Amino acid sequence: MSKQALLVMDVQRAVVDRYPDPAYLPRLREAIGAARAADVPVIYVTVGFRPGAPEVDARNKMFGRLAGVQLPAAAAQANEIHPDVAPEPGDILVTKRRVSAFAGSDLDMVLRAGDFDHLVLTGIATSGVVLSTLRQASDLDLTLTVLSDGCLDNDPEVHRVLTEKVFPMQADVTTVAEWVAAH
Repeated sequence: MSKQALLVMDVQRAVVDRYPDPAYLPRLREAIGAARAADVPVIYVTVGFRPGAPEVDARNKMFGRLAGVQLPAAAAQANEIHPDVAPEPGDILVTKRRVSAFAGSDLDMVLRAGDFDHLVLTGIATSGVVLSTLRQASDLDLTLTVLSDGCLDNDPEVHRVLTEKVFPMQADVTTVAEWVAAH
């Protein structure tokens, strides 16, 4: 029997603030609530670095500007998971060091230890963490579901192409409401 986990990826204050969609967090909260009610574990994945970001190479186009930088204390609050979808006791927290939820994190170990073989993906951005995680999870032979409206991207056309044309080659794609109704 398949054992699912819901991944909530990169829903940190600083990220959410760059994607203004007032309906997104309530929709995501609905998916999280349904997962908890169905005893589907919720795994929060955030991007984060040690002080001075020793994990970051200056050549990295996305994160390179952080290499060797001591971030101000306010940055810690910006990197917190948005309070509207905050973790609860028993939820699993994973910190990644790059775009994919697997990159530099212990996600694979958590999944293997929990015998999870089916991931339900949500997060920001569709063309970032969701795409990268989907590709790697598929290569690990995990069953995948993407909640299309549980993902956001700054380019609606990119989001549409990914959720309608690319993701269906490796995952079932559905909406939060459809997934909730099935649980």
